[in-house]
Amino acid sequence: MNSGDTSTQLSLSGISSMATRSLLAELARSHVAAGGTPLEVESVGGVDAARRVQAGEPFDLVFLAADAIAKLIASGHVLADSRVDLVRSQVAVAVKARAQMPAIASSSDVRNAVLGATSIGYSTGPSGSALLALFEQWGIVAEVQAKLRQAAAGVPVAAMVARGEVELGFQQRSEMIDAPGIQVLGDLPTEIAIVTVFSGAVCSASKRVDEARALLSAFAAPVHAAIKLHHGMAAI
Repeated sequence: MNSGDTSTQLSLSGISSMATRSLLAELARSHVAAGGTPLEVESVGGVDAARRVQAGEPFDLVFLAADAIAKLIASGHVLADSRVDLVRSQVAVAVKARAQMPAIASSSDVRNAVLGATSIGYSTGPSGSALLALFEQWGIVAEVQAKLRQAAAGVPVAAMVARGEVELGFQQRSEMIDAPGIQVLGDLPTEIAIVTVFSGAVCSASKRVDEARALLSAFAAPVHAAIKLHHGMAAI
């Protein structure tokens, strides 16, 4: 079989959070087109993905926020020297299509938008925790507690916004940019930006470590910067 023929190659298996689902699919297609090993990724809520790796499910690769990967390394479920940081992802703000668009140009604008919203959607995982920490920093937790709606694992905040379940939604921009029925107002302003680094790593359960490492190296290559930008993320 020549190096460009992947038709009979067995796919590597991976698991990821929803934030990188579309990005990983396109990177995998590009990798195969260049003669690399195919990859099949199951995308679920980040908490569920980490739990399943910890439970010993036989994945070759896992793609999660860097802090989640670090915990999997510490628990021995991921090879300690295999982590590769792939992208930086920012949290964006969205409202329903054709709804009034509040200003979010400054920290005070966002604070006012949060206080003025009838309901607020946010995600599980590190970005949701960071948003709650921001509300704590502002001293408004008591005022907004009754309005907070956390998306179930694997459920996009954008879908909650589109259905009118929440008025204001916060989630990774990559999960919002192509979502129907919403308007993305933009990323959180610089002074309160929530940035998550997403990484890939080789699972300890993998029987194809060398192929998995090669795939991660390919995914991190500068040639893929435009793909990452297209999916709302920045290359590292």
